[in-house]
Amino acid sequence: MLSHVEQKILPYTPDQMFDLVAGVDEYKKFAPWCVASRINKWEGDTVFYADLIVGYKVFREKFSSKVILDPKKEITIEYQDGPLQNLTNHWKFSETTEGHCLIDFSVEFEFKNGALQSLATMFFNEVVKRMIAAFEKRAAEIYGEPKSASTKF
Repeated sequence: MLSHVEQKILPYTPDQMFDLVAGVDEYKKFAPWCVASRINKWEGDTVFYADLIVGYKVFREKFSSKVILDPKKEITIEYQDGPLQNLTNHWKFSETTEGHCLIDFSVEFEFKNGALQSLATMFFNEVVKRMIAAFEKRAAEIYGEPKSASTKF
């Protein structure tokens, strides 16, 4: 299983970053390799089911997930269906003393297909870097360019 854990401070509020990450239906506009995204069904105000279609050249795969929102604090994404054996993604948003957002991010996944898992292993770090950069860029587009640089732990 591949995994990545990271903490990052961004010069936006925790509410802003929570809303950006929770806006799964907008991922198609900015997330690398995401060619379609939609929220299918809500259960109350804190749980929804979403589909992403990820593609590269002629390849397309659909991922279905359950997204659990702990309002303005945490987001947990649980894999439901698609080409993976497992996917768990967790985001936690906290305010720093400077009023910025400390993001605790983790992702774990494993493909059902061993060949795809081997291929993913080779490119995993680059994929994670591009995804994180896409969220930072989208935050700047929506909320304005930051006045200070982001800090990585």
